[in-house]
Amino acid sequence: MATIKDVAKLAGVSISTASLALNNQPHVREETRKKVLEAAKQLNYQPNGIARDLKSSKTYTIGLILADLAGPFYSELIRGIQDVTASNGYDLVALSAVGENPKSVRYIQEKRTDGMIIMAHNISTEMIRKAARPDFPIIVLDRKMEADHIYSVGVDNRKAAFEAVSYLLKKGYRRIGYLGGPSNSTDNQQRFLGYRDALKAQGLKVEPKWCLQGRFVKEGGYQAVKLLAAQDLLPEAIFSANDEMAIGAMEALEERGIKVPQEVAIVGFDDIQLARYVRPALTTVRQPMYDMGSMAASLLFRLFQKDRSVRSVMLETELIIRESCGGNPSISGGDGKWNGGE
Repeated sequence: MATIKDVAKLAGVSISTASLALNNQPHVREETRKKVLEAAKQLNYQPNGIARDLKSSKTYTIGLILADLAGPFYSELIRGIQDVTASNGYDLVALSAVGENPKSVRYIQEKRTDGMIIMAHNISTEMIRKAARPDFPIIVLDRKMEADHIYSVGVDNRKAAFEAVSYLLKKGYRRIGYLGGPSNSTDNQQRFLGYRDALKAQGLKVEPKWCLQGRFVKEGGYQAVKLLAAQDLLPEAIFSANDEMAIGAMEALEERGIKVPQEVAIVGFDDIQLARYVRPALTTVRQPMYDMGSMAASLLFRLFQKDRSVRSVMLETELIIRESCGGNPSISGGDGKWNGGE
């Protein structure tokens, strides 16, 4: 029986190109597609399992796809995954989903690894559903999906954001802005809902002029707040959907001589390492990135052993009180943990 390897050889292309052509992917040249289809016809190839052709045996490799490999956010996540994969004798391949047709998409479609962990909002839910198989389980970290062979590890972003904004409200702030990430990010959507819920609980409405887009990057936070400050439209406080944007916002305020937290308070999300070292130190929601990574990898290895008893894992977050919203930490190291009380 002909395999995709035979088709690729006859057509004079790589196996991956043959796979893309047979899957009718748009970024394969029409001339190449015709050659591959003609080769498949000559060999009477039946494309009833491209993934099995490409992966006839274990690769002992785990794939990790992230929205972007740059920045400080992912370091602890990667370390958590790597510690588990290494202890099980597996390699880890980390790929970014940056660009219009990222290479990482082929890794999903062609199932080049034994399993995949995905934290990339620009990898569509539909693509993930199509790729997941019993022998190719997928763990998602930035969304919750109800589908076969797809599992999730994450935090309750809506609840965590609600608690962070509620803390600002308890401190007396009423005009609170939202500095958000990409609109197609589930994390961003849930954090915005938590922000909105907290305002609504106090009889306040979301003000569109204080809802900013920072793309989850430092430069985005800097530019958004710089523009708002130039128009004299600054709120009393800003809840930022991640720390990188929050730090960019603080830089923009500092440039204009606006003091944090005396004039504008800032609260972030993630608790990246830099959060405690910027000045003023950043109050933020801590999500356990190392634990998220190690839990996701551990869940994959359970799935390899046919243990499908756990479909999703929800980890706890903490609001870490520092100086950027007028906090007064009382424990060593400059961090205080708010339990939701007064």
